[in-house]
Amino acid sequence: MVTTASTYLFEATQKRFFFKNVSILIPENWEGSPEYKRPKHESYEQADVRVAAPALPGRDEPYTRQFTECGEKAEYIHFTPDFVLGKKQNEYGPSGRLFVHEWAHLRWGVFDEYNEEKPFYSGKSKKIEATRCSTGITGKNSVYKCQGGSCITRSCKRNSTTNLYEKDCQFFPNKVQTEKASIMFMQSIDSVLEFCNAENHNQEAPSLQNIKCNYRSTWEIISNSEDFKNTTPMTAPPPPPVFSLLRISERILCLVLDKSGSMSSSTRLNRMNQAAKYFLLQTVENGSWVGMVHFDSEASVKSELIQIKGDSEKNKLLESLPTRASGGTSICSGIEAAFQLNAQIDGSEIVLLTDGEDSTTGSCAKAVKQSGAVIHLIALGPSAERAVIEMSTETGGKHIYASDNAENNGLIDAFGALTSENADPTQKSLQLESKGLTLDNDTWMNDTVIIDSTVGKDTFFLVTWEKQPPSISLWNPNGTLTEAFTQDTVSKMAYLSIPGTAQVGTWTYSLQAKATETLTITVTSRAASSSVPPITVNAKMNKDTNSFPSPMIVYAQVLQGYLPILGASVTAIIESNSGKIEVLELLDNGAGADTFKDDGVYSRYFTSYSENGRYNLKVRAHGGTDSARRSLQYPLNRAAYIPGWVVDGVIEGNSSRPETTEDTQTILENFSRTASGGAFVVSQVPDSTNVSLPDLFPPSQITDLDATSEGDQINLTWTAPGDDFDVGTVREYIIRISGNITDLRDNFDDALQVNTTNLSPKEANSKETFAFKPGNISEENITHIFIAIQSVDKSNLTSKVSNIAQVALFIPQADSGLLLRKLGCRVSGCIPKSLVHFELSFVYYER
Repeated sequence: MVTTASTYLFEATQKRFFFKNVSILIPENWEGSPEYKRPKHESYEQADVRVAAPALPGRDEPYTRQFTECGEKAEYIHFTPDFVLGKKQNEYGPSGRLFVHEWAHLRWGVFDEYNEEKPFYSGKSKKIEATRCSTGITGKNSVYKCQGGSCITRSCKRNSTTNLYEKDCQFFPNKVQTEKASIMFMQSIDSVLEFCNAENHNQEAPSLQNIKCNYRSTWEIISNSEDFKNTTPMTAPPPPPVFSLLRISERILCLVLDKSGSMSSSTRLNRMNQAAKYFLLQTVENGSWVGMVHFDSEASVKSELIQIKGDSEKNKLLESLPTRASGGTSICSGIEAAFQLNAQIDGSEIVLLTDGEDSTTGSCAKAVKQSGAVIHLIALGPSAERAVIEMSTETGGKHIYASDNAENNGLIDAFGALTSENADPTQKSLQLESKGLTLDNDTWMNDTVIIDSTVGKDTFFLVTWEKQPPSISLWNPNGTLTEAFTQDTVSKMAYLSIPGTAQVGTWTYSLQAKATETLTITVTSRAASSSVPPITVNAKMNKDTNSFPSPMIVYAQVLQGYLPILGASVTAIIESNSGKIEVLELLDNGAGADTFKDDGVYSRYFTSYSENGRYNLKVRAHGGTDSARRSLQYPLNRAAYIPGWVVDGVIEGNSSRPETTEDTQTILENFSRTASGGAFVVSQVPDSTNVSLPDLFPPSQITDLDATSEGDQINLTWTAPGDDFDVGTVREYIIRISGNITDLRDNFDDALQVNTTNLSPKEANSKETFAFKPGNISEENITHIFIAIQSVDKSNLTSKVSNIAQVALFIPQADSGLLLRKLGCRVSGCIPKSLVHFELSFVYYER
């Protein structure tokens, strides 16, 4: 698959790109082989291609997890074992060609040139056309049904509401074609060797590529990428890919902990110890090898590598935590000491926690990047060394920032995020709750924690304080008070492990402060069953670094296995260097920053920059019987299923695509999750101490404009943007129409404006509706009206022009064609062949 894909990719990209090195990560439970090497920075979570069971049994559709903007890299490609084994080529075509289709999604952020929700449209040809690119792809629009051993092909009927074809109508391409484009439509056609370009791109079609990429062709997006700009065409053919077989083995990890003098301030040393104990007691997986190094101006090994098998190994490591902070900061000394612990550096992990700057860090940066080790950075406080961020990024590690504000529980969250990237999801520790509160003496912190049926194993409650142990009470869902917590007065923490599988339901806790101080509570658990994937939350920002006033985008995926969870309440907590908190409600509405509606990815713009420096992201997700649903629908951008081919004028159909027969959504029980989304750095934020910042944030682009006609009236719907991207209310909308899609896109300000005097904008994320009569348009021989919107805020800043909606000014012609029936012989004899085929002709006149 990969070798043939490399050759196909090379020709499709005008001899620029091919697959040079390919690493295949082999599961730990597979039998070993001398040719298998140990991975370095490769991990399952960061793989370009994941080979995993289908999201639902029998649903082997390949797809790319893609939720970022046009032109931006996607997450990963999901292939099922049956697809990789070549068992699905009849349904999806040659696997190497399909790999290139999905690779273009992943690497260059282009979209499909078909649309399952809008498979047909009214074309300028005054006919109903199949959504495709290019229109040079020929075929038949037909309904093909099989029952028993008999199949019927008939012409498609028109839907009276849409004036397009009925639901069961499909486009069957001719098996023999001459058209070379396009790979993002149907790469399985033998003649297709190219991506659609500016010359042959079909701008009329309601394809996802047109909708998401402003009607630009896939080749325009690819040729504008950094990859393309940094290459020139090759004259010689490419070499075959070189494959490396890498087998996952036990996790090897070293805690490299800063105990320099600055760690004595703001209770940092004790908070680090609390978080490290939490990591060793609950987060790190059994079977892992863990060592420990302390450093200040020099480093010392405090524990050789110990394999975690149970409490005794954990306790040995707990005894090695630092008790006193003093001295300078030498980060390289700590990293080099960690390397000496382990002869097998490839794939090992270093968890580096530091709060100080170190100008000498560059001296070991090159060696670290070449070492094969993965560096995870936990930056504590505003002065933590920034040079290590580059080490972390280039080695595939995580970068998490924690402020001195203990109420935000940042350090414990940071260590909680460091689960193994190669562990089975059912073995990982999941955060159900992470919360802190500053309380006065004798006041209470009361709340509940939900344990749903997908988790409950190894459930762990952790409470921390700063001055005096609080009074702690915990009741299970039956109202029974649980056993006493284990107190660690030296580290100022108490914890409780629930034996076996914790009871499903709502657990209630009460913490009473014995002094004026900050209390935190953290609750974690693992999957209740190895056969049922737990509900998970993963969070990220669209960039690691940014500069004012460019917005950031927050993304949070809520999934059960590979199935999206819809209707959850998802909030992002973003903390600045100084501890200032911004809370955002994330949305899965397909508007603003959200690329696809109902895909389980919740998104929002972030623009509330308060200062330069690091910001940290944390996400909470809650769901229940009144909201959250597990979606059983297919992925929104799955690979095209080949319905069949037209061979010598006759359709040779495939069996129908397998779809779930259950409800497309199932109601979920209550659940709660929290997750760290790492850190990002913002620069060039102006000082707003004595003066307010000017309004530099326009409304977000409208991306879901839809138009329908009703008599001589056009009805529009869209999701309202905000005054600042997707927050607030815009001042007004500018709606313009044209008979030419290109003119409207490229010369929006010159197009005919619609009177919107009576249109009063609603608050961001509300549903807007507006109806108007188009009147006379100056263009001659127009067949469609194209509509677009621009919004204007109170500072007169305008949004990007919306997606373009269209309405046909005619009833499109349906295909005239042949009605074919497979008829057998009867008792009275066979029907003559001359009577089997009936030619039906329909003529539709313009109104």
